Amino acid sequence: MYAVNFLILAAVLFAIGVFGVIARRNAVMVLMSIELILNSVNLNLIAFAMMNNSSEGHVFALYVIAVAAAEVGVGLAMVLMIYRNRRSIALDELSVMKG
Repeated sequence: MYAVNFLILAAVLFAIGVFGVIARRNAVMVLMSIELILNSVNLNLIAFAMMNNSSEGHVFALYVIAVAAAEVGVGLAMVLMIYRNRRSIALDELSVMKG
């Protein structure tokens, strides 16, 4: 079954994404790692849909893509506002987020 290869690839992408979220201090790199995690979820959904001969995985993958697009928009807006206020996007320098 070739869907197993996609599941292995998705697991590797998920692990790289989780490592990136934990280890990175740059906000943009953390956002990119979250995108890797969401892409691995998409691969899992498509692989399981192929294994079960159904189309529900494809529909959920489209929802995940929409959520990822919204996450990029909101996340980059937050990074730009933090950069304007602090002149840095290092996450370890952000101790308190004020409104």
